[in-house]
Amino acid sequence: MLSKEDQRRFEQITRQLRESDPAFFARLDNRARARRGRWLMLLTIVLWASLPATTVLAGRLAGAVCAVVLVANAALMWRFRRRWL
Repeated sequence: MLSKEDQRRFEQITRQLRESDPAFFARLDNRARARRGRWLMLLTIVLWASLPATTVLAGRLAGAVCAVVLVANAALMWRFRRRWL
């Protein structure tokens, strides 16, 4: 944890760097966005893989609800794929 003075100084340095080199900050933002996208894709794959077990253990209704949620998730990921990649 930074002290208030250190935090203020850090914010000042980052603000100056952002203003002087916006391309650098754009690259950093794209890397963070891609990392979030990979985690979201991994979570989606794991949930799809667990769908049969959910259906067997919790019943058809729970499996159907899970499948509908996952289809909606896939549709949203497809719709906003540029944002995640």
